[in-house]
Amino acid sequence: MDRRDFLKRIASLPLMPLISKASGSQRLRDQDRHNIIILVFDTLSARHLSLHGYHRETTPNLAQFAERATLYHNHYSGGNFTVPGTASLLTGTYPWEHRAFNNGNRMKEVHARRNIFELLRHQYEVIAYPHNVWAYLLLNQMRESIDCNVHPAAFSLSHDMFYRRFISWDADIAHRAFDQLLFDKRSLPASLFFGPAHAVKGLSAEMDSLKEFADRYPRGTPTLNHYHAQFLVEDVVRGMTNRLTGARQPFLAYLHFYPPHAPYRPRREFVDIFSGGWKPVTKPEHVFTHGHSQQVLNQHRTWYDEFIAHVDAEFGRMCDSLDRSGLMDTSYVIFTSDHGELFERGVKGHSTPLLYEPLIRVPLLVSAPGQSHRRDVYVPTSCVDLLPTLLHLTGQPVPGWCEGQLLPELGGGRDADRVVFSVEAKENAMNRPLTKATVAMIRGTYKLIHYVGYRDYEEEYELYDLENDPEELEDLYSPTNPVATDMQGELRAKLQKVDSPYQ
Repeated sequence: MDRRDFLKRIASLPLMPLISKASGSQRLRDQDRHNIIILVFDTLSARHLSLHGYHRETTPNLAQFAERATLYHNHYSGGNFTVPGTASLLTGTYPWEHRAFNNGNRMKEVHARRNIFELLRHQYEVIAYPHNVWAYLLLNQMRESIDCNVHPAAFSLSHDMFYRRFISWDADIAHRAFDQLLFDKRSLPASLFFGPAHAVKGLSAEMDSLKEFADRYPRGTPTLNHYHAQFLVEDVVRGMTNRLTGARQPFLAYLHFYPPHAPYRPRREFVDIFSGGWKPVTKPEHVFTHGHSQQVLNQHRTWYDEFIAHVDAEFGRMCDSLDRSGLMDTSYVIFTSDHGELFERGVKGHSTPLLYEPLIRVPLLVSAPGQSHRRDVYVPTSCVDLLPTLLHLTGQPVPGWCEGQLLPELGGGRDADRVVFSVEAKENAMNRPLTKATVAMIRGTYKLIHYVGYRDYEEEYELYDLENDPEELEDLYSPTNPVATDMQGELRAKLQKVDSPYQ
């Protein structure tokens, strides 16, 4: 028995009779502790889910799951791409605190011990599957708190991430050295020999997979973007479901699946299921446009929606397996995402300074053990709320550094004027104030977006009434608008406070 197993066993023992029952410190016994299953499907926008009123029927299985869950209709990610969104979810802090807001991909070192894995490791077997490579590198900082960290390529048909075999203890540095300098598919390789040789080998594997699975995946097999790592969605979801059903209980599982992230390659039965009829609202281009035409945006939106429908079907199969194994009755099952996707204003994807609703409003559903009816919550909530809520549900104290609140229906109240934030600062240095960033502040039904430090767009604001203008078409910002003035003052005070340690 190693040290961690010893501590877990000790935590499950009844307290000594000498300790007063009134102390409130007694730990739950293993047999009384529910499992926690956190399912993150990457790049999944709430604005594209039929569950939330989207015009295409993308999520019938998620809708069925919602009938025994609490559904949060206005839930926000910490940022508009994987690094800040994932770090905020796992630490209960916003990007200005954990500082994992750029492509450096690292949090402040203190958060290697300030995260949900570390806080619950002595009571739970901790299982992690960061299918997204950026999430894997982020979790590498927390590896001491994770019992089983499954590699992103564990269920791949082929992959090119061989460096981990001999530098697994410094995976983030190895990733930069090997993938970005030698083998990056997006640019010329640094090595004139190994780069091309590796590219040929990877392309050969992709072609083999394309031929073998052409009937099932006519657009090609899904792959981890920028890597030669092909996989089948059904293999990945089934593989991790089997890991859960065979895991030692009680466990905390964090499964971060890559789909429906681009490239959007659904199985054959989901291709062209949304080929006609409805078209989205055409919106004017933004100063940060990518220059894509509406026709291009609509086509990619359709492919994305098809991939969501495919992911939804696999999620339905996963729920069936959890039901058969009994885990659904003994576990908190959380369904969410790290960020969304955008197909408007000339922008495609999520590599952008913009923070419109399709990018930062994400699904959140929480099914409690044995829950049999649906509950709906419409007040604003944030991904930073998940950590304190799980601590509360497992009888643990919520640390003072946590910026989240208890989720309504799971220990918290419904605050219609709740303020939540989302931050985009991928070009900002980790140890500097937010001198180049976009910050979205949602208070009740209003949303203020602040652009800081961009060339020719240095101090700009936008204000939207999300209740009456969900498409964010009418910018209400004016220096004389009382709502804008009030929210602007509150946001400025907040930014001054969080920047002060880095001045």
